[in-house]
Amino acid sequence: MAAALSLTGHAGAQTIKIGVNEPLTGPFAASGTYVVNGAKIAADEANAKGGVFGQKIELVIEDNKSNPTEAAAVAEKLITRDKVPVIMGAWGSSLTLAVMPKLLEYKVPMVVETSSSSKITTSGNPYIFRISPPSSVEAHEFKTIAPTLGIKKADFLVINNDWGRGSAEDFGKVLKDMGVQVGLVEIMDQASQDMSAQLSKIKATDSDTIMVTTAVEQLTLVLKQAAALGITKKIVTTGGSQNPDQLIDQAGAAANGSMHLTTFAPWYPEKTPDPAATKYFLGEWKGRGFAFAGATESFRGYDGMRTVINAIQRAGKAEPEAITEALWKTDFMGLNGRIKFEKQGPSGKESGQSMPNLYLIKIEKDKVVLPSS
Repeated sequence: MAAALSLTGHAGAQTIKIGVNEPLTGPFAASGTYVVNGAKIAADEANAKGGVFGQKIELVIEDNKSNPTEAAAVAEKLITRDKVPVIMGAWGSSLTLAVMPKLLEYKVPMVVETSSSSKITTSGNPYIFRISPPSSVEAHEFKTIAPTLGIKKADFLVINNDWGRGSAEDFGKVLKDMGVQVGLVEIMDQASQDMSAQLSKIKATDSDTIMVTTAVEQLTLVLKQAAALGITKKIVTTGGSQNPDQLIDQAGAAANGSMHLTTFAPWYPEKTPDPAATKYFLGEWKGRGFAFAGATESFRGYDGMRTVINAIQRAGKAEPEAITEALWKTDFMGLNGRIKFEKQGPSGKESGQSMPNLYLIKIEKDKVVLPSS
């Protein structure tokens, strides 16, 4: 009996364990914490309805410390020690890429809620199911928006990891295809707090736009330092991890005029794909005492965990192989659009990629504006 009870997630288990591999300390801690809190709302929602197969969902949450090596170690611990049949993670692209060999080794699926590097779904890992858009898809969608911005030449300032470099490559290609000149591509280490050297170089160019890719904490500093240097070029951020409300709160007037590509519009619930679900989620988020600013990232954890729970229910059992098969049959409305996986990558080893909605929002007079509204 003791042995059976220890195999949580399998026959005879008291709960169904789901692994959560997110950055709770380090440079990406704020974002990872938002995602975890969103996942908790989804788990609590499922448990309030009786759980799955009459068993409660138990989240096994581990901190990958914003470090790829740690992220891989966390994945192995979750699989081998905690016996989770499925994982959600791992926020950053470099973190997720580091985890992927472990998924292949142990044949355990992972729902990717945030990472945007195109390599994640094209490298040949059949245990990857991503609900966030890769930078290539984001860049492709941006192609329909860019003409309204009048961009003639763009410089890039990106974080020095797979996410940032991949974003510069994908957006650079799309802009060039549109006849837009691509100038400097400046990089910044994820722990850097002074980007004035890179920004000074960009200020001296004849570009009219700066494309920025980094997490909200560093982006806040970029906006403040750009304002201090008197930079008046358009600033457009990518990756959906900007948290505009946090920028307004922490960057102040320096955030005004900046534009941000995001996959969720909580400021306008009625314009989201599932207004009722959006209002429920936002109500729960507020009810738990969390600041509204966190909603733009926390929804990823909510939708990611709903995707996992949905797959377990259809699988009929909490086992990796069955959940992997069930994820391919996912089809429901998430907060940012329909969650349904398309195949990407080498034949026979495809990963799953869902295609969410994309919005361009602008910060004007300390408020978030949806230009299409």
